[in-house]
Amino acid sequence: MIGSMSTDSGDTAADSLSTSLTDQGGVAVLRVVGAIDLATAPQLRAAVDAAIQAATRGLVIDLTGVDFLASAGMSVLVEAKQRLADKGFAVVADGPATARPLKLTGLDEPLALRATLAEATAAAAGA
Repeated sequence: MIGSMSTDSGDTAADSLSTSLTDQGGVAVLRVVGAIDLATAPQLRAAVDAAIQAATRGLVIDLTGVDFLASAGMSVLVEAKQRLADKGFAVVADGPATARPLKLTGLDEPLALRATLAEATAAAAGA
């Protein structure tokens, strides 16, 4: 495990966000759990910053534990992709709270949206 960062932006579970960062063969995997909205986007941005620093081959952001994804969170994902132009990048999202808004906004392709962590890790590693 590279590290772990937990944040809590409020008193209710709906307002909380937690993250953990691991390494899978040089691909940093940032797992995110909770709601990503205007209140929690700064915590996500800080976690992404740490993940980018740790990523030697690429970065995967795993949103399978996310139950709400607002446009503020999508902006953080787009910024991360832009910052990693020379490394692999993928996002894991398969549920209605995450994959649907990314597909509706047309961000599924530029963010290399994948249904599973294994697919995303392979994509980010350049496989």
